Order: sequence, then structure tokens, then C-alpha cells
Amino acid sequence: MSAPARPAAAFSAPALLPLAENLTDRYLADLAELVAIDSGSHSPAGVNRVADRLEARLRGIGLAVERIRPDPVHGRPVGDVLVARRSGRLTAADGGRRILLAGHMDTVFEDGTAALRPFRIDGTTAHGPGVSDDKGGLLAGLTAVEILLRAGWEDYAEIVLLATPDEEIGSPASRPVTERIAATMDIALALECARENGDLVIGRKGVADFELTVTGRAAHSGIEPERGANAALAAAYLVVDLQDLNGRWDGVTVNVGVVRAGTRANIVCPEAELWVEVRASTTEGLNLAAQAVHTLAAHSVVSGTRTTVTELSRCPPMEDTPAARTMYSVARTAAAELGIDLGAAATGGVGDANLIAGAGVPTLDGLGPVGGADHSPEEWLDISGVPARIAVLAATVARLGRRLSGTGGGRSF
Repeated sequence: MSAPARPAAAFSAPALLPLAENLTDRYLADLAELVAIDSGSHSPAGVNRVADRLEARLRGIGLAVERIRPDPVHGRPVGDVLVARRSGRLTAADGGRRILLAGHMDTVFEDGTAALRPFRIDGTTAHGPGVSDDKGGLLAGLTAVEILLRAGWEDYAEIVLLATPDEEIGSPASRPVTERIAATMDIALALECARENGDLVIGRKGVADFELTVTGRAAHSGIEPERGANAALAAAYLVVDLQDLNGRWDGVTVNVGVVRAGTRANIVCPEAELWVEVRASTTEGLNLAAQAVHTLAAHSVVSGTRTTVTELSRCPPMEDTPAARTMYSVARTAAAELGIDLGAAATGGVGDANLIAGAGVPTLDGLGPVGGADHSPEEWLDISGVPARIAVLAATVARLGRRLSGTGGGRSF
């Protein structure tokens, strides 16, 4: 016969805060160690050194760890995907949930950056490459699981911590692994750090990238220009029409970011190329804008030219849904118990949370500590707020680990 469940108050943010405070020194030591490792997306050896340290810590607190080596991307290897698991005492029939905590090990920085800008603490702020994006968040997730297990938390079906090696380049190698794991989860909390003002992230835009190739007909521009079909002119009309899509649908932006055309001034341009990005806060908006790109490309206003459209990639949005709002309400209540007013924000940036949400999993992001200036030499993390943020994360996980009414687990609230 299993032991009775501990009272919910044992896993409130105030109850968990002392445990988080006791582990702050360990958190900072781990953070200094991880930031000292160059782990750019194209540095698989460095990413795997980060994975080695995370694996040792996760095994040490009782999680089973699997390392998955994804296929190379365009011939370039990436680091391993790390997946850590622990089962609770509940099943789905008991109302237990499978909870995914997700972060990434790679940074945007080149090898040598860690030596040039080593980890340092100035007052209550830590600096260094990846300190906020996303090593501080990954360690917050690990520490939150650790304090929950120390507190005796068992009322859940499964807790999974996922750490990916290539998020900063769009997760091309790890995406199949992330989507496969997400498909088995009930809810997800992503570990990107909170916004600079402390807000969580309730929505992320999806993105679709297109290459438009305009084909015309070359001719001598001085002797017989009438025999030509100017692809550059057709592309110019397309640029205007594509940019005019902005404002047509709420939450949708279209940007023509690259335009290339022609080789010489005395040749009627035979070919042009456009690179176009569409971002949208909903799947419907992304689909509508993508269809509009195809429609505009199919109707050239310059006789003798035609345009082909190639969709290069698509990442689904992390939509602001009722389920995500319920998760946010749980986190906000936990934060309020510590006197923290927790806001929610939407962003145009994409991350692994998009892929998880795209698999149909209710997802909330920004559960790491407060940080900012990501991807820059000024990147920072507020270490004074780390214990409270970890306690809020842990309390949110504990509350979401089990449905409190009805029967069955799953993604319903």
C-alpha cells in the first residue's frame, strides 16, 4: 500500500523557499561551471560537456538519464539531446500528469567566448555567455525538481527534463526528438528565463520562411530590351505587395529580408530571389499569410516572368490558450504567496516551446530566473531572485502534477 499523499501546503512556494535558499550556493557553483564551457550550437563537444555535468547532477538526485545523438544537419554534427525521467506514484487513471520541463544547452557564442568573458558576479547580478539563455533556466528546472524530491513530492505520473543542443539555430536536429517526447506529455513548462520585468511568456509567434525565385528572360538592354522579361521589376512589385500584407491579420507580420537580382546593368534581369519571413501568433494566421504568399507569387504583373515558391521551414506558434492561461494562473498564485506579482507576455521570438506546443501540449514559458540582454556581451541574470523563482517553479510543478477533480489524467484541466 502506497504512502498517503503529503498535504498541498508542503509544496507551496513559501514551504519550498527555504529548500531553494539552501541550494543557492550549489546553483551558483553549477552555473559558474556551465558558463565556463563554450557550448555554441556548432560546438558539439562543448554542448556534450554541458550535458555531462547535467547528467551527473540529474542522476545524483534520482532521475534516469538518456542521451540521444541526433542526425547531423547538412553534414554538421550537433551535441546530444539529454532526457531525464522520474516516475511518481500516480497513474493517469489516478489523475497523475506527465510534466515536461524543457530548456537548451547551446548558446549563440563562438568558441573562446567563455575565456574572453568569464562568469562573474557584480553585486546581485551574474554575467557570462549563456548565463540567462539558457543555462540559468536549465539549472532552475533541475533545482526545482531536486527540492520537490527532497520535500517528498510523489503525486504525479512522470517528470521529464529535456535539454536540447541546437535551439539557437532553430533545433533542426533535435526537433524530431522534442516532438516525439512532447507527444507523450500532458503539460510543459519551458525554462527560458523570465522577461526582464519578471513576466512569464504566455505566447510565442510561429514562423515560416520562404524562398521566392522569379524567372524572367535575359536580353540586351540597349539593343533589344523588348525581348527581355525583367525579373527584378517583377520582384520589386512582389516586395511591395508582400510588405502590404502587414496589418491584414492580427498578430501577423511579413518581412522581405533578402532581395537579390541581376548580374550586369546592360542585361535585362533574368532572375531574382526573395527571402520572406512570416510570423504569426496563431496557426490560422500563419496559414492565411502563407497562402497569401503563394497567391501573390502566382500572379505576376510583368509579362514573361513567373515565380516559384519554396517553403524552407515552418515552426508552429505557441498559442495563448485557455489551458496555458490556467497554468499561468497556478504560477501566478504561487508567486503571490511570496509577494511577487507575476505578469504574462507574448513575444515574437521562437524556441523549443513552439515545437512542444505544436505537438498539442499546453505550454507555459519563461519559468527560469529573471535575466536579459540575451545574445549580447551584456547578458545578465538576477541571482537575488533565484531562490524565489525556483520555489515558484517547483510549487507550480507540484500543483500541476495532479488533477484535483474528476478522474483520469491527461491534458484537460
